Formats: sequence, C-alpha cells, structure tokens
Amino acid sequence: MRSTKLRLHLLASRTHKWLAIIVGAQLLLWFMSGALMSFLPIDRVHGDHLVDRKAVASLPGGVVLASPSAIIAASGTPINSVTYRMWLGRPVAEVATAEGARLFDARTGILLPAPTAAQVQAVARTAWRGEGRPRATVELIKRASAEYRGPLPAWRVTFTDPDSTRVFVTADTGRIVAVRTGTWRLYDFFWGLHIMDWKNHEDFNTPWLLGFALGGLALWLGGAVLLYMRWPKRSRRNAGGQTRLQQGNA
Repeated sequence: MRSTKLRLHLLASRTHKWLAIIVGAQLLLWFMSGALMSFLPIDRVHGDHLVDRKAVASLPGGVVLASPSAIIAASGTPINSVTYRMWLGRPVAEVATAEGARLFDARTGILLPAPTAAQVQAVARTAWRGEGRPRATVELIKRASAEYRGPLPAWRVTFTDPDSTRVFVTADTGRIVAVRTGTWRLYDFFWGLHIMDWKNHEDFNTPWLLGFALGGLALWLGGAVLLYMRWPKRSRRNAGGQTRLQQGNA
C-alpha cells in the first residue's frame, strides 16, 4: 500500500514538473502580453492622437436638401438607412443597403461616383494631426490581411511620419474606418501571442488556446494535490502513526 502511494506521488510530482515547464512558458507570454496591452493607452493604439475621426462638420444652413423619399427613389433598391453629412466640403447622403453603401448628392439626389484616389487622400489629409504627409501613391485594398480586416474594398493612405501610419478609407463612402500605427502593430503582435492565433490575430477558439488553458487547469489541480500530500501536519500525523505501529510490533 505504501509503495503504491509512493509511486502515485512520484508520478504526480513528475507530471506537475513537466506541465509547469510546458505551460509555464505560455503563462509567461500571457502575463507579459497582458501587462503590455494594459500599459498602452487604447486611444494611442487606435491612432486617435494622429487622425481625428470624430470631428463632424455641420450641414450649412440655408441649403435645400433632397428629401429622403427622393434619395430612396433614386437608389432603386431597398435601403436600411439614409445619413446626411458633409464630405470634402459638400453635403452628401450616405445610403446603406443590403448590398453595401453609396453616396448621393444631398441637394440633387443624384448618385455620386465612387471616391477617387485623390479624394481619399484629401479625406486622410484633412483628418491628419501628426507630423509628415501622405505619400503620393494610394493603394486600393481588395483582400483582408492581418493589418486590416474591415470593409472591402478600401483605400490605404500611408503617411511619412515616424510611426509609419496607414489610414484606411472605404472605397464606397469615403469614411475613415481604421488607422494603423507602429503602436498598433506592437499591440496586435502581443495580442496574437495572448490569444495564440499567430496568423490572423482574431480567433479565440484555437486548439492551442484550449489545450494550454486545460493544461493550466491541470497544473493547478496537480499542485493542489501535491500540496495536500506534502502538508506538514499530515506528514507529522503519518509519521506519528508509523511510530506507534512500530512500537506496537515491538
């Protein structure tokens, strides 16, 4: 009986040791990445100090706008919403449909052409508050990537600032939808380590994450069992019982 308990204790001790080595490395990454992400201000990660996306220009007074019914009739498809706003100094109506969003002239109700590269660059330049300027080349993005997973297609405007900031503007409505900076890339790298999705940095349900989470639970349970088996009072009680048994046999 004693030899069986000894073998179980030895097995539990060895299993706990190897779990501590394997799971401990990922625990270190979890703690390190979590501490870094908590340290970085989220508004700086989003690039709010470089790009003003919250500023809203008021519609000019005295301008006669096309009615929503006229915009709906010009759209020709069922719509979800109509939003009037200023865009590059002109009033527009942003119409959201099941197929996407489009811009209409808010005064005439006429469908506007898709934003051009020059217009997109002007949108990014107007919102820019940092150093540097936009590069001459503006890229049209048609595929999602680790850096950008928003609405597609979208324009990417790169600035010459020290942070290598990239501003993403939707190709249909001309809205700024994402800002990527060096701080964001650092945050996103550690975020991928934290959730153990090293490719896309967005999947919480990876087998690796589940496996190491269960491994951490097993590590805790194994430690609790070993702590119980090695508790000083229990050890002294077992030792006292063995001593009395030996005296009785004598």
